[in-house]
Amino acid sequence: MIDRIRIRDETGNDARAICEVTVAAFRTLAVSRQTEHFIIAALREAGALSVSLVADLSGRVVGHLALSPVRISDGTDSWYGMGPVSVLPEFQRRGVGKALVREGLSRLKARGAGGCCLVGHPPYYALFGFAPLQGLLLPGAPPEFFLALSFDPRPPQGIVTFHEAFQAAG
Repeated sequence: MIDRIRIRDETGNDARAICEVTVAAFRTLAVSRQTEHFIIAALREAGALSVSLVADLSGRVVGHLALSPVRISDGTDSWYGMGPVSVLPEFQRRGVGKALVREGLSRLKARGAGGCCLVGHPPYYALFGFAPLQGLLLPGAPPEFFLALSFDPRPPQGIVTFHEAFQAAG
């Protein structure tokens, strides 16, 4: 099945499907505030979706990944936040999310990004090289779940601030 998935950029016609995928993906996740679809819409509205990828299966959107710029208090630029990452429940654990993350990271590297950070499940994101980074902090997030992947041998140090769209609640 994964060989039939095409990872592509979001188009103007995908917003509704992305919303539906995101709501379904996070519906039963206990740590979710059920606002992920509002976050994506607010990022899109603000022009802050630097990379917005969909997993397309025969014209059906079955997954989505968002990347947006973050600020780091030490002044480091070209860092991005990954998320939300969503896959329809019936397509989870089939490689769709991995394909989205790999392509997202590839896109960031191609644009010369310094790195990427996220709040997520450590064992899953460790598969891509994400880990807690000494000296890089996200206030309010448990340190073991705030993960980063630096593309630069000198990673930043400081407090990370995600786009204000991450406060969207409806």
